[in-house]
Amino acid sequence: MSRTHDDHDHDHDAQPVTDRIHDNSWSANLEKPEHADDRQLVVDQALSAIEHTAPGNHVNLVTHANHGHPEGYLYDVLASEGGDDVEWEYIEQCGCGGHVVRVHVS
Repeated sequence: MSRTHDDHDHDHDAQPVTDRIHDNSWSANLEKPEHADDRQLVVDQALSAIEHTAPGNHVNLVTHANHGHPEGYLYDVLASEGGDDVEWEYIEQCGCGGHVVRVHVS
């Protein structure tokens, strides 16, 4: 799964979700105000978070409530972009309405 920001037809002014490789399990906050009206930003930064997670670890993708359950917009992308390198599981809906998907990177 190798992508760059230039792989997309649009540009976002939002800061990247992370700028380093995480050699531990961590959470990516995709429920900031800039994520509220931009589902594609949520997807792009979710993929970036996965790319920045070292094999053998997981990242919790915490998605914005405005986009509903991530099954409707994120799971197919994870399957097509992640291939055999990732497995995911739905964890829970947060009290604020967002959702947590745990992605294991191998």
